[in-house]
Amino acid sequence: MPNMLYKILFDKVGRSFKTGDVVFAKIDCAMMHDVGTAGVAPLLDSYGLKKLPDDIQIVVILDHFVPACTIMHSESHVKARSFVKKWDVEDFYEVGRGGICHQVMLEDGFAKSGNLIVATDAHVTTYGGIGCLGLGCGVTDVAIAITTGKIWLKIPKTIGIKITGKFSTKVSAKDFAIRILKDIPFSLLDYSVVEIYGDGISSLSMDERFCLCNMLSEGGIKSCLVACDSKTEEYMKKHADGKYKLIHPDSDAEYDFNYSYNLSEIEPMIAVPHHPTNGIALSNLPEVKINQAFIGSCTNGRLEDLRVAANILKGKKVNKDVRLVITPGSQKIYKEAIKEGLIDIFIDSGALITNPSCGACIGASSLLAPGEVCVSTSNRNFKGRMGSVEASIYLASPYTVACSALAGYITNEVLYGVC
Repeated sequence: MPNMLYKILFDKVGRSFKTGDVVFAKIDCAMMHDVGTAGVAPLLDSYGLKKLPDDIQIVVILDHFVPACTIMHSESHVKARSFVKKWDVEDFYEVGRGGICHQVMLEDGFAKSGNLIVATDAHVTTYGGIGCLGLGCGVTDVAIAITTGKIWLKIPKTIGIKITGKFSTKVSAKDFAIRILKDIPFSLLDYSVVEIYGDGISSLSMDERFCLCNMLSEGGIKSCLVACDSKTEEYMKKHADGKYKLIHPDSDAEYDFNYSYNLSEIEPMIAVPHHPTNGIALSNLPEVKINQAFIGSCTNGRLEDLRVAANILKGKKVNKDVRLVITPGSQKIYKEAIKEGLIDIFIDSGALITNPSCGACIGASSLLAPGEVCVSTSNRNFKGRMGSVEASIYLASPYTVACSALAGYITNEVLYGVC
């Protein structure tokens, strides 16, 4: 009967519980980025903390405004560095030595199956791709969790999504995530834990699982979990040191709400301005001309995403009226993309390659002017997210964004024939 949320939290809480109960759960790790660290640091002083707990891993990653683009952000970097030195934090990623925080947490093994992580960022849900419960918190809650070793939590309702089949050509986890956000009401997703399980799990790569868990954050969920399998175990063996516990729901696990999807029936999707839940089938979108295309972010800046884009762009040129910006998710991904020749393909096509960071996704670079349109692989298309409040952002898969960069308008067809 237990679902994945119950199995993880039972170990951390030490007793049984039900939806709506308030519990205190032991955390395994706390992650802070440049913005979050600057907020947590003074709180730890005010709480009178003298020493960081030995049984909690603390990770600090500079990634949001990297390199610093304003004096304010350079000052937040200074605060983060001071925090690391004061508290003797070993796991610190300076500018140029890590990448987007959630990718670094996964590829360097800080996120482990069965663990509970708190972070100063909502997209900590990404770790659910390996069965790790990630909770996005404000700086106050993270500071209290570091001080006490525990996080208080009102047990969320659970939504079970059973999947079968596999994606057809041109369809990816990004399309599926947009479809889910379209189908399930925000009021239901809000403060829920989504659990994805079923035979269709085996068809999803690890990068697709990370994308799915990341993007569903935009429905207001508390967290997201994908049932662990042999792919999860292989990933953990490769990336993580120490203990981990593969998590999957019982065959008769109970959920507050249930949904099911056949992945073969999912169409290419797009989220139109100005909210990620505004999903429609790409086939129903009128021709929308674009000024910028962006491939990157903690949603779709992984190696598989870059490979998809390179396969489409190879030997072709980006439309003369379009700027294509590509941001690898981490330094390790960047290096592998160079090794595989992907970066050469991007440069030859006319794309701009930026350093690994949140960058364009949060309006820290490549800003949109009033009236401009961007098609992006990121997770948010709110007004002003990538520049002017008078600009428009459409969210799509790396496949669609790469095709659109060639065509000059949003499409999933390659400039020279159908891909």
